[in-house]
Amino acid sequence: MRVLVLGGTGFVGRHAAAALRARGHGVVIGTRDPKRARRGLSPELRAGLSDAELREIHLESLTSRYVWRPLLRDVSAVVNAAGILRERGSETYDRVHHMAPGALALACERMGLRLVHLSLLGLRRESRNRFLRSKLLGERAVAQTRADYSLVRPSLLDGVDGGAGAWLRRVAAWPVHFCPADAKGRIAPLDVRDLGDALARLCEMPGYAMPREVELGGGARRTLADYLEFLRSLEGRRPAAQVPVPAALARLVALSCDLLHLSPLSLSLLELLRRDNLPGENLLQALINRAPAQRRPAYAAAATPAVIPTGHETPVPPSPQ
Repeated sequence: MRVLVLGGTGFVGRHAAAALRARGHGVVIGTRDPKRARRGLSPELRAGLSDAELREIHLESLTSRYVWRPLLRDVSAVVNAAGILRERGSETYDRVHHMAPGALALACERMGLRLVHLSLLGLRRESRNRFLRSKLLGERAVAQTRADYSLVRPSLLDGVDGGAGAWLRRVAAWPVHFCPADAKGRIAPLDVRDLGDALARLCEMPGYAMPREVELGGGARRTLADYLEFLRSLEGRRPAAQVPVPAALARLVALSCDLLHLSPLSLSLLELLRRDNLPGENLLQALINRAPAQRRPAYAAAATPAVIPTGHETPVPPSPQ
């Protein structure tokens, strides 16, 4: 099978591409800048994807099914892991998260292609956040077609090579943790490599074999404060001081990050953290045929007998993305 991975050099896309390649499939990486595409990959991923074709794709300009056809001419499945955290010029939330996925789904319907569309947990009709609303509208646009699709909604993503996961690890290393006072929702952090394996598996199965809406998460459920403390424990550090940040101040800081394009902290992330961000029915294990990857605190690892590695241990998210 030959699969086009949109956003194939991004945090999620590169792991989906690597998982597909490891399963023996041909991979076409859709990216805005093919010349720079391989530079952000780790040596391990770069070696595994050395023979992958790079195809220049700009989602903001692909808002009609007709313009998708030449880009899909030689593939049998598409993973849409492309997205933007903040808008830049013509790269708007509406065009990238809503209009382009809708047009892609229509093209896949007409061409008989499998579509695996990456979204996120916690989307609500009541939300006024433009990022979150665009993701929800994108889901609806895909669902209104008769394409062979799966909508994939992961919880917060965990990983050391990018995304919110790497940023949260840096924050966890601080001696003081500043957590929004209203960030009481629980998350189920998901190893990005597990997500990559799940996306690859979904490409291989028809949509009727699984629910159309696939919700995924890790094995643990934690609040943001608990998760930061857990990440800290992985390095054997002592507990950090916890300082609650008033909700209004947290929103002001997040708004500043949005305006200045700084860090994964955003108003959309704050909104998601106010409520539980957990899968209703976690289909991860059914897809990857094993338990979610887990990490133990350094002190626990020292006191527990060693186990045989499975190859899926994580040195340790969209993100919302």
